[in-house]
Amino acid sequence: MYLSSEQERMLDGEMGEVTARLMRLLVRLGDVYGADRMIPVESVQVSGVSYKSIGDPGLAFLRDFADRGARVKTLTFLNPAGMDLENWKELGIPRDFAEKQQAIIDAFRQMGIVVTATCTPYLAGNLPRFREHIAWAESSAVSFANSVIGARTNREGGPSALAAAITGLTPNYGLHLDEARQPDILVEVDAELEYTADFGALGHHVGKIVQNRVPFFRGIPRANTDNLKGLGAAMAASGAVALYHVDGMTPEADGMDTAGLETIHVGREELDETYEALNTGEQADAVITGCPHASLREVIEIARLVEGKTLTRELWVCTSRSTKEVAERMGLDDVIERAGGHIVADTCMVVSPIEDMFATTAVNSGKAATYLPSFCRQKVVFSNVRKLLEEA
Repeated sequence: MYLSSEQERMLDGEMGEVTARLMRLLVRLGDVYGADRMIPVESVQVSGVSYKSIGDPGLAFLRDFADRGARVKTLTFLNPAGMDLENWKELGIPRDFAEKQQAIIDAFRQMGIVVTATCTPYLAGNLPRFREHIAWAESSAVSFANSVIGARTNREGGPSALAAAITGLTPNYGLHLDEARQPDILVEVDAELEYTADFGALGHHVGKIVQNRVPFFRGIPRANTDNLKGLGAAMAASGAVALYHVDGMTPEADGMDTAGLETIHVGREELDETYEALNTGEQADAVITGCPHASLREVIEIARLVEGKTLTRELWVCTSRSTKEVAERMGLDDVIERAGGHIVADTCMVVSPIEDMFATTAVNSGKAATYLPSFCRQKVVFSNVRKLLEEA
């Protein structure tokens, strides 16, 4: 793999021990995947933020890097933390967890990373352009960036994303290349998709089948960005889909050749079977939405659904700090809180310690319904947000 003279100096330690260690990681990664060179990245999104996920070893690792003077070279955002960084007491997060979580955030801040703590950085100030090279780690954000925006990123791990942030580089392989972005399986959809939960059910079903391939969807007549966010997130969770195309909708779809591709058909029967498989609980202790983090449109919808009503179960609407602040300016937080719910920033149901608070969680997210049983020891009620809130 070709390295420029500056990159050679990074590798040789002339720019510090931390940079050298991370450059070695990127070079090894490039060698494994046959990269020809390094390419600069315009932004990075780092995972491994929640104390629940990385624990004391992860905290020590990050503190060591920060104390050794590691600093990012490009715009870098964080994945969700394990709690709302400002209102954790109100939500019942234990103090010892909160202190460790804040120490993790402090280490990232010391490295110059923007502590947005969101899985939707494209809604919070980190919006890449079409064909821009980035290095993002959160699976749903990777899917959205590649598919809906048309930017270019592989699904980075936490260490490789941090390495890209500190060096400003990533190896040129995988979805950075034109040939890797071609579809290799056709999905014909013959079912009405009304709710984001329907898109999540479709994504869960297709992800299990296609695994890490690139699907091309036909038969989806309309979808907004929230629907596509839910579709991609579910495919990334049940499989490992980092890029998909939707006929007439996503930016690279029109230039793709689908002739002769293996084809799978998805109808109402397959979606109903997916709903049934993902529903493992009956009476939910809480309704939690926002996986991936809710957009302002989704917060508005939830506020309208609960306005003037009283909830009999806990409601969390998980979103980014910036979206929460706009929602507060619009008075949406007051509407939701009067009904008994909360707009929760910085975290989500998967990376927060909800297993210490709830046993059964209701969600409208195919991704959350996939992860909650194993990551959070939850039984799941999976349905569309309207039905979930009516039942609550």
